[in-house]
Amino acid sequence: MADFTHDFPFDPGYDHTLQDLMEIPAPAGPDDFDAFWRARHAAARAVATEPEIGPLEEERDGVRIHGVTFTSVGGVRIGGWLALPAEGPAEHGFVIGHGYGGREAPGPDVPLPLPRSAAILPCVRGMKDRGLHPGIPDVSSAHVLHGIASRDTYVIGDCVADLWCAASALSELVPGLTPQEGGPGLGYHGESFGGGLGALALPWDDRFRAGQLTVPTFGNHPLRLTLRCIGSGEAVRGYREEHPEVTEVLPYFDAATAATRLELPVLVAAALFDPSVPPPGQFAVYNALAGERELRVMDAGHFEYEGTAADVAGLQAARSQFFGARLTR
Repeated sequence: MADFTHDFPFDPGYDHTLQDLMEIPAPAGPDDFDAFWRARHAAARAVATEPEIGPLEEERDGVRIHGVTFTSVGGVRIGGWLALPAEGPAEHGFVIGHGYGGREAPGPDVPLPLPRSAAILPCVRGMKDRGLHPGIPDVSSAHVLHGIASRDTYVIGDCVADLWCAASALSELVPGLTPQEGGPGLGYHGESFGGGLGALALPWDDRFRAGQLTVPTFGNHPLRLTLRCIGSGEAVRGYREEHPEVTEVLPYFDAATAATRLELPVLVAAALFDPSVPPPGQFAVYNALAGERELRVMDAGHFEYEGTAADVAGLQAARSQFFGARLTR
């Protein structure tokens, strides 16, 4: 493990070796965990997403990038970007999640993992700048607490639904990508917040064929509540101090518990040092995966260091190889 100089008032490595991290389990979850998520998924699949493509905003790296909007659960219109091949038809499709804080542009998510691909890059509800919604905070420390008093109102469940509805919108705009239409199936990748949402979303949706999760959050909430950090988990830890009953809600939103149901091939990039998403939670997600899995160990997450550029480039190459081997006709 790299020895990073930092000024955090805690150890972002949490005194865990790689061997320690590889042994962290997932909570079993509530008895009705599966039923809860299957019902949420069914409700999202029933939404008429009515996607609308905006004007061309940018062309680069083999894709034309348009604005896009679509309807998600509760009638909420979600915005984001749609990337389409600059030439020829799309042969692969992706839903691409984002970190906490949202996205102001497609940024480093383009170039896409595979050439000749289409992708939808939504900003889930509450997140800037195309997911902003009245009444939902756009700051991660407040967003992560929105509706948390009940499993039925917690915003994280609706954000997962936004990803399912994004897949529906993509399928309507670019037919022929899903297995049901004779296509290779969709890929998903997301980082941090988007990684945790992906782990919660993928087990229930048979339109996806592979996923890649980078430093995923929401893993092993019982353990997460004991670990200091500077990310959204700290807000949840603080909330639990005054509202201990939240421990009855959080088990329904545990990414590691969901991973025990996730049988698709998944590549996880997990960090040994991370001040925002404690590594024990990240590795809990990887360790729990029920299907084919690959692990890429990063020196650090949410932290700039000398080897950041090389690690990011290595992950991008691994991601392309991973999806290339699994999203073929």
